[in-house]
Amino acid sequence: MSGRDLIGLFNLVIIAGVLGAISYAAFVLKPAEYDSQTLCLADSTPPHSVVVIDKTDLYSSAQADAIGDLILRARDNLAVGERFSLYELNESGELRNTNRFSLCNPGAGEQVNPLYRNPERVQARYNALFAEPLDRALADLVTPKDAPSSPIIEALARLGQDPSFDRTVPRRRIVLVSDMLQNSEVFSVYGRRRGTFEQRVPPPGAVADIIRETYGDSLRGVELEIRLIPRETWEAEQRGVLQAYWSEVFRRLGVNAYWLDI
Repeated sequence: MSGRDLIGLFNLVIIAGVLGAISYAAFVLKPAEYDSQTLCLADSTPPHSVVVIDKTDLYSSAQADAIGDLILRARDNLAVGERFSLYELNESGELRNTNRFSLCNPGAGEQVNPLYRNPERVQARYNALFAEPLDRALADLVTPKDAPSSPIIEALARLGQDPSFDRTVPRRRIVLVSDMLQNSEVFSVYGRRRGTFEQRVPPPGAVADIIRETYGDSLRGVELEIRLIPRETWEAEQRGVLQAYWSEVFRRLGVNAYWLDI
């Protein structure tokens, strides 16, 4: 074999190697298939973060602004592929998926590999399919309302049964914005004429038992961040006996709960 033939053969090997590398890169870097309705990866169960706004009591315009900022920060902290949903405990005492917003983060422009995907096109897709629908949902979500009942614990337990947020879902997280003034058949913090706080509510273990009997262990393993909305004449109890009471209820239900101000 002549030297020219060897050079030709060597070039063919190089070309084959380059083509193989390109084919491998295309296979590895090719985006997976997405569900068109949720933007989640097909045939996968992503981590799920939920913001629940308790709208069974009114809140101020300053509190509404703070809630909006809280939701946007939660959005910005999402990993690519993580699911994000907005719910409200509405004036009927029902948990409602606001504007049906429950989507996976498809990735903003700065979150994608520019070798394979165009960041500008990805950012435009992110804005159209994720950011703008969230903005529309926020417009209604932070509108104050009032309601006669406030079944907070029941709403959370029902959410824990939803197929998109049940115990098969990894890293379940709820941010709950609420005054935590429960008022339902399970228990009510109201009625101060009935006695002290301890006298007008059932023991935390009894509440946990009722929830498990009705909803099973739907909340076990959930991380719960409670953003407390202070109420006039209630703040001392909210930050004292009420917080301690709720913390014990959640502990018995297997929930990792912690408290922050709005």
